Amino acid sequence: MSIVTRARMVARHTAIRGGLIASFALSRAGLLKAARGRGAVFTLHHVRPEASRPFAPNGHLEITPDFLETAILALKSQGYRFISTDALATITEDGDPRPFACFTLDDGYRNNLEHAAPVFARHGVPFTVYVTAGFIHRSHTLWWETATELLTRNNRVTLDFGDGPRSFALDDYAARDKAFDHIAGFIRGTTGQLSEAEAVARLDAAARAHGIDPVAITERLTLCSDGIAALAAVKGATIGAHTVTHAALSRLPEATALGEMVASADAIEAITGTRPRSFAYPYGDRSAVSIREQRLAEQAGFLTAVTTRPGIVATRPALTLQPRISLNGYYQRALYVRALASGIPFRLMAGG
Repeated sequence: MSIVTRARMVARHTAIRGGLIASFALSRAGLLKAARGRGAVFTLHHVRPEASRPFAPNGHLEITPDFLETAILALKSQGYRFISTDALATITEDGDPRPFACFTLDDGYRNNLEHAAPVFARHGVPFTVYVTAGFIHRSHTLWWETATELLTRNNRVTLDFGDGPRSFALDDYAARDKAFDHIAGFIRGTTGQLSEAEAVARLDAAARAHGIDPVAITERLTLCSDGIAALAAVKGATIGAHTVTHAALSRLPEATALGEMVASADAIEAITGTRPRSFAYPYGDRSAVSIREQRLAEQAGFLTAVTTRPGIVATRPALTLQPRISLNGYYQRALYVRALASGIPFRLMAGG
């Protein structure tokens, strides 16, 4: 990593940590109590022991089992109660004045069963894992993991997302990071004209040309049908839907987007015998979720649906447009959990 890139990264993380520490101080002083709202829905992805990786563009998407336990204990110490995503549908009517915390995990990684589930079970905390049918059936790939492996294992790659071949010399972390951003821009549709499926197919082809099997990555990292069934059998576990392909639904025709939702619920029901009542929008940010997707989630029969829009759950939440708070791998301290749960960082971001 270049000195300049490293300096920028350090400055950004330092600023965020400073904001969280300030928010914690305000909360501890008893200020801005109303910012907490009714409670918080937390989002996680990987939960696995810490490992040294030469290139980790997805480092924000993984926490350790120890930190998960730290987060649970921090919330317990603050008087939080723990609820399932199904309970979100009636949270404003249950009459319990205590703040709530709800834990969710996206994509259906193997480590959710191996490392996260035992922590939740030990503390009696319910949790929901949103699974992607295409990952379960090994018909679709995790482009962010494919890109990471491609850029880690090679010193040079050539990519073509419809704008002509572009070669990347991967001499250091900064060069790999730049290449990753290039890939992400085309797949997320911020650059280029390809559909997400077309862009992922081109990435997968480039990976195969370099001796990397994207489907094998999916198989290595995510749960199969038997794994989903085992996870569903864990006390307190709920399996939620997360589409078939993990595509940004806002970029799809309406009928296709609805089909992604319904088909993912069908796949889960076929495995577990229970139809999921909660849905997570892939990516979940404002570019991926609009009022149309909210309407489609309701049409597909989901009681609740979660985004990745940062924030706490308000007094009168939109059940199919729930905000979530990311437990970020770069901020694994109890203090940060308390600060985020207070809602103060989001109040300050909104200028109020």
